[in-house]
Amino acid sequence: MAKKKVGVVCGGFSSEFDISIQSGNTVYKELNRNVWEVYLITIKKNSWIAQDDQGLTYRVSSGDFSLHGGDQIIVLDVIFNVVHGAPGENGQLAALWEILEIPFTSCDSYNAALTFNKRDCLAVLKKWNVPMAKNITLDHGDPIEIKTIEQAVGFPCFVKANRAGSSFGVYKVNQKEGLVEAIHKAFEEDHQLIIESALLGREVSVGVARLNNTVQVLPITEIISENDFFDYAAKYEGKAQEITPAELPKPWEDQVKKWSEIIYKKLNLKGVVRSEFIFVDGVPHLLEINTVPGMTSSSIIPQQVKTMGMELSDFFNSLLNKALEH
Repeated sequence: MAKKKVGVVCGGFSSEFDISIQSGNTVYKELNRNVWEVYLITIKKNSWIAQDDQGLTYRVSSGDFSLHGGDQIIVLDVIFNVVHGAPGENGQLAALWEILEIPFTSCDSYNAALTFNKRDCLAVLKKWNVPMAKNITLDHGDPIEIKTIEQAVGFPCFVKANRAGSSFGVYKVNQKEGLVEAIHKAFEEDHQLIIESALLGREVSVGVARLNNTVQVLPITEIISENDFFDYAAKYEGKAQEITPAELPKPWEDQVKKWSEIIYKKLNLKGVVRSEFIFVDGVPHLLEINTVPGMTSSSIIPQQVKTMGMELSDFFNSLLNKALEH
């Protein structure tokens, strides 16, 4: 039987470019060559380039996502999406692949766009009574009314770029004197902000994937950051302890699993998704949802897969096979 051609797509247009490249390399390296013919595709603003195991390079057509090298044209059977941020996590590439009818591992364009927009996503989830922090929104050009913000969320609070990941454009503000500066800095990442009350408690990261036709919650990871919060350095420079499986009281574990599964099903998510929660008085409050989570060697999902006793290559196989069913 001919091997299916898979494009591992990474890079993108956001501050998460370098992390996405690392994620792409992990997936590319781990995929079983007995099953797949694998191409590593790097998306940049001015070039879309693919590379194969022989070191040959191809131009990726932005029209039909086929690979062109010499007199060869390669048509992909399936895509493994590891573009964090735009255009891979916000639904733009998903929309193209949907039009072209190329199966891919991440969620559909509408759901990707919704979950990438923190404000819209939280507004939808609020209707389902998902516990979350108090928040207020701010757009570039709006007057910064410190008193209104203080009344809505209090201090300490988090100022977050609405559409960004890997803790880019996220600032913790302990008192009102630091608020205006944090807002201006976050506006450098996005012209929409969400400002949330800071939740104090134990933080966990929960992976969910559809495996063997059932939605499964992966072993939970507890995050203990050395920094003031789980920022970029904590995530990628070893400034945090990540304990998998988390040692949580059983009722806490049951609740966070329940909410993770509800969110995955209700938002009609696909592939592997990772959500962050903070426990306040034993109740898990949702912080955010990542629909294209990191796959670097130090990322949380690979840790959780390993804890399950599953090989990463088998996990990636099952995500690709699931995508091919659609």
